[in-house]
Amino acid sequence: MKKSIFSCALLMLLASTALAESPRGDGVQVGEASSLRKLVPAEQLEKSAAQQYLELKQQAAEQGALAPENHPQLIRLRDIAKRLLPFAPRFNSAASKWRWEVNLVGSKQLNAFCMPGGKIAFYTGLVDGLKLTDDEIAIVMGHEIAHALREHARERIAKTQLTNGAATIASELLSGTRYGGLAQLGLRGGANLLTLKFSREDESEADLVGLDMAARAGFDPRAGISLWQKMGAANKGAPPQWLSTHPAGSNRIAEIERHLPEVLPLYQAARANTTKR
Repeated sequence: MKKSIFSCALLMLLASTALAESPRGDGVQVGEASSLRKLVPAEQLEKSAAQQYLELKQQAAEQGALAPENHPQLIRLRDIAKRLLPFAPRFNSAASKWRWEVNLVGSKQLNAFCMPGGKIAFYTGLVDGLKLTDDEIAIVMGHEIAHALREHARERIAKTQLTNGAATIASELLSGTRYGGLAQLGLRGGANLLTLKFSREDESEADLVGLDMAARAGFDPRAGISLWQKMGAANKGAPPQWLSTHPAGSNRIAEIERHLPEVLPLYQAARANTTKR
């Protein structure tokens, strides 16, 4: 009975929830973002992300691992971000109001992330260890930004809590409250956004959106191929942290190659506009 009531309430909620805008026209088409993410308030999630990001920076600073403002690689990362970010609102209009940050952490980890609300971090193990080009960094950064734009963290937390706390959520939905039970379970309960695992579908979607953004910003989307060749070469025995939940490199390269016809014209147009200036 509880399961039936919960299912009906959830269907009513999703039916009444407006879907996020999905860009149409040129470039990649990824469809509408999941309505399930609406069950987790964006403001609370972004506040939690900002706090966790601050704690990460403080820990890195205490260890002497947070790159100073004049660090050449940090300047490089921020310059690449400046070119990518104007295209973020295309996939999520709220991104124009986010307080974006880009930082570099000294670590051997092959890792990078973008938390909800636009908090980006790269690790030197990825940038220096793999000797990434600007184009390859743009592919990585676009991918991580895409997770935030498509609100995969909100969706992942919502799905987890729908499984773990269905009865509580159903009760709150039926009582007319703003599904605060889910927010409390997912956020006050300590959802660690630094270790949150995305599904392979999320990762594939982030790949496509990242390719689109990089191409529009004038970065060569074909760098996605060389990036994953480097990542594959670095994968000896166990996958690097950044690869832990990602599709296999060979499959990823095949998908990139399949979508190049959609994004290469964007890259060529961006390069042409740059040449005219």
